[in-house]
This record gives sequence, C-alpha cells and structure tokens, in this order.
Amino acid sequence: MLTLNNIEVIFDNIILVLKGVHLHVEKGKIVALLGSNGAGKTTTLKSISGLIRPERGRVTRGSIELSGKRIDRMEPSSIVRKGIAQVFEGRRVFEHLTVRDNLVAGGHVQRRKAAIAEDIERIFDYFPLLAERSKLKAGYLSGGEQQMLAIGRGLMSRPQLLMLDEPSLGLAPLLVEEIFGILKRLNDEEKLTILLVEQNVSMALAIADEGSVMENGKIVLSGPAEELRNNADIKEFYLGLSDIGTKKSYRDVKHYRRRKRWLS
Repeated sequence: MLTLNNIEVIFDNIILVLKGVHLHVEKGKIVALLGSNGAGKTTTLKSISGLIRPERGRVTRGSIELSGKRIDRMEPSSIVRKGIAQVFEGRRVFEHLTVRDNLVAGGHVQRRKAAIAEDIERIFDYFPLLAERSKLKAGYLSGGEQQMLAIGRGLMSRPQLLMLDEPSLGLAPLLVEEIFGILKRLNDEEKLTILLVEQNVSMALAIADEGSVMENGKIVLSGPAEELRNNADIKEFYLGLSDIGTKKSYRDVKHYRRRKRWLS
C-alpha cells in the first residue's frame, strides 16, 4: 500500500533529518516504527502526510507512493482525501468543541451528513466512553479519553492507512492496553492498515505484524514482529532485558557500542 523509496528530508535547506529511508507498509498490516527520541520517526510520518512543508521541510530525494501513485508532492488535504490520516503525538483535540463536534470536524472530507452520522455511531461502537461524553467539551476529558477521541477523529475520514504517533504517551498502563486492543480490533475487523510510531516497544510489537527500527534518520533493522521481539539487541536496548550482574570487560563495552550503532 505505502512505500517510501530511499527518501531524504531536509529542513531549512540545511538540516538533513532523514537519510535514505526505505519503508514498505503492506495493505491490512500493522507496522511498528521504533526508535529513540530524535531518530526521525515523527518526521517520517509528517513526510508521508505532507505536513513537513509548513515546517519548512521537504523531500529532496526519493519518493513516497500510495498504491503505486506518488504523493510526496501533494498538499496535505489531498493526501487525506487519498486515504491517509495521522493521529498526532499529544492528542491535540479541539478542547473548546464537544466530543461529537470533534468527530464531525474529522469527517470534513465526507460530503453527506448521513455518512458522517453513520461514522460517528461506528466510532462510538469502538469507544463507548466517547458516546457517554458526546456532549462534553473535549478539554474536560481525561488523557486517555482524549487519545480515544483523537483516534476516532482520525477514523472519521475513512482512511486506508491510519498513522499514529506515540499513542501511549502519558497514559496509565491499563489505558494503553485498552487503546492498543482497540487498534488490533480495527485491524482485525476492518482490515485497517496501521503505521504505528511508538516507544513502548513491548506493546507495539505485541500487536504489529512487521517492525522497523530507526536510528539517526535511517532504518537500521526491519523484520517480522516476532523476530524483533526475540532479537537480542532489541531486548537489551529497548526492553532492558540483559544478563544482570554479569561482569563486562572493556572489549564487551566496545562491542556493545558497536551493536548500538546497528552496524550502520
């Protein structure tokens, strides 16, 4: 469905942020994009949605294709109409609007009021708490409820591909489990394709089909989620699982640092 062909992204004509990123997202799959802060994950999502241009960024090499058609030269509004929706880090709901009005705003690409009403009921089926609070202003919702609303608002455009940026950020573990369970349900029931940027590696790989790890603006490791879960480097660098109490020589430390750079 989605292919990034060795793209480079530069901001302000000076700062090289993405350095030849190649990424493939197959239709109907959940793909997790992993990595530490500053690795380039959010820039990758904004490159796909076209939102790097308002931030004075641009794709200078390579291309981004959706279903075989190039989209990296399109306006963000056109990319939404092509079937890509992005749920931002930090939720960014319209706090002065009600829950229902937030959802209506997300359905602005729909032309028929009946279709918007139908989609709202569909969102309420996935997120019953939003139905209970439909007339409440979004600013009064809890963090978890706001995250549900942000996801629901993204779904209102009926996307082929839903991109989420750190949906677990700032949420209690039980809420994270609930939201990730809903994402898995959306994928199972509606065959929704999902590109998930997440630092909670354990949770992301639990629902993903494929995963890629970013370091310093490059994809350095890709594979099936099961393989990544069992990868020794992933366990040590992201899950904190290692041989506790084992003495390490200077040679071991040097080897650790080499592996941390993923041999790139």
